Amino acid sequence: MKITTITATLLVLAAPAFADDAECQTVRLSDPGWTDITATNSVASVLLTGLGYEPEISTLSVPVGYEALKNGDTDVFLGNWMPAQAKFREDLDASGTVSELVQNLTGAKFTLAVTTPGAEAGVADFADLDAQMDAFEGKIYGIEPGAPANQSIQSMIDSDAFGLGDWELVESGEQAMLAQLARNDAGGTPTVFLAWAPHPMNENFDITYLSGGDEQFGPDFGGATVHTVARDEWAASCPNLAKLFTQLTFDVSMENQLMAKILDDGMSGEDAAAGWLAENPDVMTPWLDGVTTLDGQPGADAVKAAIAG
Repeated sequence: MKITTITATLLVLAAPAFADDAECQTVRLSDPGWTDITATNSVASVLLTGLGYEPEISTLSVPVGYEALKNGDTDVFLGNWMPAQAKFREDLDASGTVSELVQNLTGAKFTLAVTTPGAEAGVADFADLDAQMDAFEGKIYGIEPGAPANQSIQSMIDSDAFGLGDWELVESGEQAMLAQLARNDAGGTPTVFLAWAPHPMNENFDITYLSGGDEQFGPDFGGATVHTVARDEWAASCPNLAKLFTQLTFDVSMENQLMAKILDDGMSGEDAAAGWLAENPDVMTPWLDGVTTLDGQPGADAVKAAIAG
């Protein structure tokens, strides 16, 4: 599968761009409800709209989103976090219908963390938590039900790792988790929760990422990469789109800025993306290199004109 994926990617990059067929006009993406994926989906949507395509984004949990991709109900997913989603990725690879187009982000991380009250309680490592169970009310705050990271936490509880067998996983969406974190911080209650970068939470809270969770989340505080995966049939049928998504990569600083516009400034994802791209037009040059509009016109000129208004 690795040889097939690499070969397919090289072919997409090497092939001359040409207009996609009309059936490629609607591009179906999924969003698990994470602001980082909302941000990257929004960037993609602004580009796609400028190129004459019609993005269609469905909010789907991680397991449902992968099933939708495998079953042909969506086309491309920008949020394959690795190694946290390794089991889902293995299932996709085994299906023989989905391949990676590009690693779209490096420098990400994803593991348990505490804020100031937790750090002041002496918690800096997974092994420090259980001694402070009462202060933390025995709760670990996760994200939406079904997320692989939640499964890792529940497995840790079930196996009594670090003595956490009598702790409780509280599952909720990203925004509900962050709202609970803010309430607890205001009341001086320590909180242990899933934290990650990129995310403006790293600017809004004094976060201490916990060491000791290499087995559960990977080394370097859950150091991660994010990948774009797509249906093979879609990529083959829509080579212009495949070229765009193969070239569409991000960085942590960019995503932090976009996510802050969405979370802190209350902007819609597409407004945030359009505004950021208008301020940083040069970032689009490598993304749109050799990419055309749906009807075969130069893609970069069309997108920049659409963003300008």
